[in-house]
Amino acid sequence: MLKKIYKGNREILSYLFWGGMTTVVSWVSYGLFEKLLKAESEKVVFFGTNMSIAIFLANVLSWICAILFAFVSNKVFVFQSKLWKKDVVVSEFGKFVSARVVTGFLEIIGVPILVSSGMDQSMFGVEGFSAKIIVSVAVVVLNYLFSKLFIFKKTKVKEAE
Repeated sequence: MLKKIYKGNREILSYLFWGGMTTVVSWVSYGLFEKLLKAESEKVVFFGTNMSIAIFLANVLSWICAILFAFVSNKVFVFQSKLWKKDVVVSEFGKFVSARVVTGFLEIIGVPILVSSGMDQSMFGVEGFSAKIIVSVAVVVLNYLFSKLFIFKKTKVKEAE
């Protein structure tokens, strides 16, 4: 019975699993970068908000790590794209990154804005981690919707009789 459920929902289950793993990569790399950059205590005004440069940079770097991990895991495991020719990979990667820019903007700007707006609670000894979790959930949902509805939309092909 579980096998039947998996077979009928393999793509979405894979997407959810690898999306969760991408979130882990994002959170762990954010924590590492935040600790490494913590000495950078300068603030910068961005969108009228006083933001920590360390948190901003940690968030940008964690987003880049997550995008690289997500591309490979989606290509190999979720959508099972088997072509590794340079032009194919470059094209797929370009489309993948372009589709993630909108949610990346939300993630890169959202965490520092939430932190500077008072959601600066530490979790696991990492400042602003509660904001990171809230933004990450929104990003996973939006990435799924964009991927399913616009990027990897399956088109029905009329079968030859």
